[in-house]
Amino acid sequence: MKIMQLNCVYPKGSTGKLTEILHKAYLDKGEDSIVLYGRGTTVNAPSVYKVCSEIGAKFNHARACLNGIMYGGAGITTRRIISIIKKEKPDVVHLQCINGYWVNIYKLITWLKKSGISTVLTLHAEFMYTANCGSAVDCNGWLTGCGNCPRLKSETQSLFFDRTNYSFKKMQKAFLGFNKNLVVAAVSPWLLGRVKQSPILGDKNALCVYNGVNTSIFKYSAKASIAELSQNKGEKIILHVTASFTDKEDDLKGGIWLIRLAEAMKDMPVRFIVAGRYNIENKLPSNITLLGDIEDQNLLSQYYSGADLTVLFSKSETFSMVVAESLCCGTPVIGFKAGGPEQITIKEYSDFYAQNDFQGIMEGAKKWLWNTNVEREEIARKAASVYSTEKMIENYMEIYRRFE
Repeated sequence: MKIMQLNCVYPKGSTGKLTEILHKAYLDKGEDSIVLYGRGTTVNAPSVYKVCSEIGAKFNHARACLNGIMYGGAGITTRRIISIIKKEKPDVVHLQCINGYWVNIYKLITWLKKSGISTVLTLHAEFMYTANCGSAVDCNGWLTGCGNCPRLKSETQSLFFDRTNYSFKKMQKAFLGFNKNLVVAAVSPWLLGRVKQSPILGDKNALCVYNGVNTSIFKYSAKASIAELSQNKGEKIILHVTASFTDKEDDLKGGIWLIRLAEAMKDMPVRFIVAGRYNIENKLPSNITLLGDIEDQNLLSQYYSGADLTVLFSKSETFSMVVAESLCCGTPVIGFKAGGPEQITIKEYSDFYAQNDFQGIMEGAKKWLWNTNVEREEIARKAASVYSTEKMIENYMEIYRRFE
């Protein structure tokens, strides 16, 4: 079987790593696997091709800011992708996360539909059914066609026009009638429920496939220690892993809540470790240590294993690799209910509270930090069975076989 995956990045970022895991697994199984990606540096790997220049993607981004249409443009790259598909004749085209201003989504979906090519669409974010924002949070505009977007500039970066209704209609038209050769895979039950409500994807064949974690890397290590990051002996460690950490009140990743928790626990023997890019405008509490972005996955695994608790404060998440990776490393998780995380977690090793329930977070942190009965190896063992890459790979292979 020849499988072609398309993703914005490779092998960086959560979706880039998942694409890499699948690609390597397919090659190991003797399948013919190809990856096309659009953003980032050129990767020297078998059957992996970068199809968009960074200049082209930046130009298309600027164009989208001017005309308010996020997923159009990119004519040269889109024609190149279609040409490669025609040449390679894959049995299945698997679309992962294809935002990032490198492909015209409307034209690609329309072409795949008309060509009758078997297509799997994995939803890692919401933009394929909102037709605009990657995370709708508490806005229900996507149920009625958008327009008058309340977060226009932050989500679409449009400088002048609200074209969200126009974009919605274009996405709806692209998917109209694309039923026979399309399977939509949502990464969590929460996301699947939203797909079924969608005017764009609601009539498609849709199911849930959990993301997989590389448990040869993300596993519990009793020897892991990050005590050198502590300033005082015997400090408990709370870990916050995020794509971006800021102290802005309205940030979707909720970094401000970690700062508030650190302030509330400043007189307790607790150290807060933040792994991820950061942009901080104000002075942080002294019990917070910023590590910056951690690209080394083995090192990140050590941080998970060395921590006593992982915290998540996002307003909305379709899955949460942080939850899955932390549990695979034997570390409990607490956070705000954000859609996907509280559904995909292992409930006996985590606690999720209503958004902004700071008192709940405080109680949860104390509960897990000083719980002497936490069986780290048991958590990791159970998590490995729930989030295994093997299960994810087999689930996708089973979907592909449906088209044969």
